[in-house]
Amino acid sequence: MAQNPSDKPEATGPTSTGPTSGPARWRPNWRDVVKRLVGVVAVIVAVWLIYLFLDAFLPRWWAQVIGNAVDGSFAAGAWWGLLVGAVFTVVPVLLLAQAVMTRRSWQVRSAFLVLAVLLAVPNLLTLGIVLGTSAAAHAGERILDVDGPAFRGGTAWGAVIGGIVALTIVTMSVLYRRRGARIKELRSQQD
Repeated sequence: MAQNPSDKPEATGPTSTGPTSGPARWRPNWRDVVKRLVGVVAVIVAVWLIYLFLDAFLPRWWAQVIGNAVDGSFAAGAWWGLLVGAVFTVVPVLLLAQAVMTRRSWQVRSAFLVLAVLLAVPNLLTLGIVLGTSAAAHAGERILDVDGPAFRGGTAWGAVIGGIVALTIVTMSVLYRRRGARIKELRSQQD
């Protein structure tokens, strides 16, 4: 019986197929690379534009909010500053301590961290006005000079007092936990 040339079994030995022999190499699809590059550039530009907008908006806005609350009163400025400085320092420091000291999942720790940053925003806005060099920061300083006197100083003192209170609470909590663990250890040794 004659064999048809197309019925021939394929050669099983090594064959050379040219420069692409061996394992297949991954080659990037240039359209995908360009799309990703354009996406990254678009995100960077969007973040930069948002930063520029917030840099021009937030210091003026925060100074006007505080100026409306204080209404030019020196005593009200000092008390509002103490309150804002203390509260928005104590709570973020305690949340940061919870994120660092406890044995929780990374999701819970991340939530504590995000909450701490969000609750520190009022002090960060005031700090941005005090240390800022932009036109908006200077405008915020002028607004606080007229409508919110003593607020910046009150905030600084409130932040210092709040930091001391928060660190005292964290230290006492750590010492209390250590004491509890030591008592538990001693009771287990007695039994």
